[in-house]
Amino acid sequence: MPVYNKLVRDRIPTIIQSNGKTCNTRILDVEVYKEELVKKLKEESEEYYATEHPKDSLEELADMVEVIRALVEVHGASWEQFEELRKQKEEARGGFQDRVFLIDVDDNKEI
Repeated sequence: MPVYNKLVRDRIPTIIQSNGKTCNTRILDVEVYKEELVKKLKEESEEYYATEHPKDSLEELADMVEVIRALVEVHGASWEQFEELRKQKEEARGGFQDRVFLIDVDDNKEI
């Protein structure tokens, strides 16, 4: 019997049962849930890095966004509040569309 001990999407137990199998689950308290979400984000990120095909990459990115959505709520914000924060940062500092790669900064000011 495989042992997973990891956070899974809400419908996974139902899907397992629909395949004629049984599983054991528990509901996490908020602090443990937050810790498991952080682990899940790392897991999904590692899976993203391991992909070799664009379709697989998009699926892993979708998983990462779902985990991020849950983390936003755990941190006490709505997705709309989060999106507003993202927009503010984009307005102040820009996005990543221009593909700017910073090489170095000369901080030796001559006066």
